[in-house]
Order: sequence, then structure tokens, then C-alpha cells
Amino acid sequence: MSAEVKPTRANKPFVFNAENEAKFQKLLTRYPDTAALNLPGLWLIQQQDGWISYEAMEYLAERINIPVTQVYEVATFYTMYNLQPVGKYHFQVCRTLSCELRGGEEILAHLTKKLGIKPGETSKDGRYTLTKVECLGSCGSGPMFQLNDDYHEWLTVEKVDEILAKLP
Repeated sequence: MSAEVKPTRANKPFVFNAENEAKFQKLLTRYPDTAALNLPGLWLIQQQDGWISYEAMEYLAERINIPVTQVYEVATFYTMYNLQPVGKYHFQVCRTLSCELRGGEEILAHLTKKLGIKPGETSKDGRYTLTKVECLGSCGSGPMFQLNDDYHEWLTVEKVDEILAKLP
């Protein structure tokens, strides 16, 4: 997790919707130890709301019978979990050495200029969020970023512009 990102309160209780409650019930049958549902439970929350609020962490902790600090530890360790609301298009730019050596900073600077936001920010219209993240596990094909759930590798400034032009 980026040091500057902290879990945010939504100031409303969280409850799984019917679809995710059914998925959660199915997961319960696969894991004899409910604590093992920490990762998939967080993922279900993020799929439902687009991010994970502190209230959602409390909800999950109660559902899987572990302390909320244990949920917090996992949620803040992995960059795949959004701890604040994100824009419709969430760009997560890998900042590890392999991507840096292959032009990652140039890609990040280009995105910063094109989107009009700095890393850690969301555009005022809620369309874009730009985040620098630790290794995304694509070291041989950097520089790269993750755009929502999709990886984009072997990036160049021109390829980034093509990706941006295709966004609806």
C-alpha cells in the first residue's frame, strides 16, 4: 500500500447485497476456517462498492470472526484493494525498478499531464484516478499499468494515448 493512502470512513453501514451475500455463502462452504475469507471477502466488498470503507472492514471482520485489525492489515498491505473511492477509470502505474528502468516515470508523467491529476488524486469529475503502486508482477514487460482490471504492458507514450482515446 502506498504510505499516503489510509482507509476512509463512508459514514454508512456496509452490508453485502443479495448477489454478494450468495457468493459469500458459497465461499463459506469452501473454507473450513472463516478467517481465510479475509481476501475474498475484501474482494467482494470492492466489487460491490468499488472501494473498501472502514465500515466494510468492520462488517467483514464480524462476518468471519476475526479482529478488524486483521482485516485492516490485509486491506492496507495489498495495492489491489482501494481504500478510498476511485474514479471510473483507475490507472495503477507500477513503480518498481523494472518498470522504472524501462520508462515507467515517463509513462507516469505523461498520464499526469493528460489526466490533469497527480498520483493519489481523482479527477474532479470522478472519471480518473491515478495511483503509483508497488510491483504488479509484470517485470518482463514493463513499463506497465493496470487500468481497472486489465494490464497494459510494453507501454510507450503513443500506446498510452491510444488507450486513452479508446475510453468511452
